[in-house]
Amino acid sequence: MFDAQKIKDGAVQWIRDFFEENGKDCNAVVGISGGKDSSIVAALCVEALGRERVIGVLMPCGDQHDINMAQLLVNHLGIKNYTINIKEAVDGLKSAMPFELSAQSVTNIPPRIRMATLYAVAQSHNGRVANTCNLSEDWVGYSTRYGDQAGDFSPCSFITVQEMKQIGRLLGLPDVLVDKVPIDGLCGKTDEDNLGFTYAELDRYIREGVIEDEQKKARIDHLHRINQFKLQYMPCYQPEISYE
Repeated sequence: MFDAQKIKDGAVQWIRDFFEENGKDCNAVVGISGGKDSSIVAALCVEALGRERVIGVLMPCGDQHDINMAQLLVNHLGIKNYTINIKEAVDGLKSAMPFELSAQSVTNIPPRIRMATLYAVAQSHNGRVANTCNLSEDWVGYSTRYGDQAGDFSPCSFITVQEMKQIGRLLGLPDVLVDKVPIDGLCGKTDEDNLGFTYAELDRYIREGVIEDEQKKARIDHLHRINQFKLQYMPCYQPEISYE
C-alpha cells in the first residue's frame, strides 16, 4: 500500500531541509506546463515554503493550446508568475545553425531553452530551480538531458505517475490538472503514444515487477538500459597527477 500522506509530508519536509541548507531565503522557481508533475511540484513547494517564495514560469513556444491549464494552476496556488514565450529564441537558434538539424535536435531545443530561461529567472530572483520529473519518466529516459531533466532540487524523482496522482489529490489540486493526459508538448503526441505502453503498466512493472505483455516488457527494459546515462553525472577522466 502506498502511503500518500507520509510521502507527501516527507517531500514537503525534504524541500524545507534543502532550502535550509542551500539558500534559507531563496525562492523556488518552477516551470509550469499545465500538467500534473509541474502542478504537484509547485504545490509541494508552496506547502513547504509558502506561496510568497514560489515563482511559476509559463513558457509557451508560440501558441500553446493548453496554456489555460498552466494559468489555472498559478491562480489556484496564488503564486507570482511570469509568461515568457520562447518561440523567438527557439527560431533564432534553429536559423543560426549552418546545417540541417536532425529531428531529435529540433525536438529537444525547446526544453533546453526552457531550462536556460528558468535559470535566468532564478538568478534574477534569488531562486533555486525545481526539477519536475517523476520516477516513471526517468526510468525509461522520457526527459531531455539538460532540459526538463535538469534542476537544483527534485522532490519527485522517486515517485511514480500513479503515486503522483494520489499526492496531487492530497494537495487539493483541481482534478483537471491531476488527471490531465500527459502530452510531451513537443511533437503533439501523448506520452503513452510515444512510449508504446501506459504509465499504469510501467508503474506496476517498476513497483511489482509484473507486466503481462512480453513485448512491452522488452521495450521498457531496453529504454531503461539505454537511458541510464541521463541519471548519472557526466563521466570525467581522472588522471593520476603527481608533482616531483
